[in-house]
Amino acid sequence: MLPVLFALALVGILFIVVIAGRPDEFTVMRFTKIAAAPEKVFPHVNELKKWDAWSPWAKIDPNCKMTYGGPPAGVDASYSWVGNNKVGAGRLTVTESLPGNLIRLRLEFLKPFKATNTAEFKFTPEGGQTFVTWSMTGKNNFFFKVFGLFMDCDSMVGKDFEKGLASLKSVAETAAKQ
Repeated sequence: MLPVLFALALVGILFIVVIAGRPDEFTVMRFTKIAAAPEKVFPHVNELKKWDAWSPWAKIDPNCKMTYGGPPAGVDASYSWVGNNKVGAGRLTVTESLPGNLIRLRLEFLKPFKATNTAEFKFTPEGGQTFVTWSMTGKNNFFFKVFGLFMDCDSMVGKDFEKGLASLKSVAETAAKQ
């Protein structure tokens, strides 16, 4: 009995050491080039009601309930959502908006788990096009460090970012031609 308890204690200590060694923060980042000037791309992200046209999560749950608050665009524009178990519930608020350059957002998840992250869109002019970088950073608490042992956040969220950027590219390039 004692060797079994010792082995379990050793495994428990090893597990805690592995979890403690995991990163305290995470970053997910994806990018694309869009054949339109930054000032043509920027409004599709800055005006939150326009997200329905390109957001990957809008397609996952078309019945998601959205509630908009604050101004229609820019700092303090926000929306809250309540959707199915794949999109959960939360709130997104623009905290910084530099026209044609940067949009920073506070992303608060309420369901299926609580977390607060920062998302950013950077718009860089590049030869008549716009290089768009979409990133999200956040803290890895104990739960997320354990979760990260079994699921790769970068792959999971990164796929959604890639879909969203492809849709943003299509929407912005179509609008720029009109």
